Amino acid sequence: MSTPETPADGASGKTPRTERGRRTLRKLLDAAAIEFGEKGFHEASVTGITGRAGTALGTFYTYFDSKDELFRALVNDLSDRVRTTVGQALGPPLAPFDTEEVALTAFLRFAREHKEVYRIIDEAEFVDPGSYRNHYESTAARILDRLKRGEDSGAFRGGLEEAHAWAIMGMNVFLGLRYSIWSEDDSAEEVAAIARTFLERGIGKGVA
Repeated sequence: MSTPETPADGASGKTPRTERGRRTLRKLLDAAAIEFGEKGFHEASVTGITGRAGTALGTFYTYFDSKDELFRALVNDLSDRVRTTVGQALGPPLAPFDTEEVALTAFLRFAREHKEVYRIIDEAEFVDPGSYRNHYESTAARILDRLKRGEDSGAFRGGLEEAHAWAIMGMNVFLGLRYSIWSEDDSAEEVAAIARTFLERGIGKGVA
């Protein structure tokens, strides 16, 4: 078993130093996503999580001091996975509207594969407000950065501000709820294409 160390931010439990330790931590986080996603924070249990992960109860406490700490780490992990998934989908630089379409498509696909993400993030508002707020603030910041790059390229109209990023994020979140969580009536690509036309008419250069 690895000898963990506590990271500087203290937000993600105890970071393992070995590959074996990282695999065990990954098992615990994946098991926690299922446990919290199915039962919610209050009904989920450490024994339920370790049972799903196939690890001993003592192993859990090698990485986390409590269920609360694991939940906080899981929210941060899911947020990072969304960011990574979208970043990998974007790959080389794309035209600004292509970027938004590809980013939304990647998010919708991720939500379809990990439906528990909505319940866990929503519950974080009450269980760990700091992680909840950080998830949305960091997401909006990435969108705003893309909007500013779109401005600089001439594809987006000028004057775009933080509120525009939050509005786009809100649209994406509810499209995910409708077309990834509640049902998968339309493909992720079809939904993202519709959202793109909405953005083109709203923030395209020359639009008042």
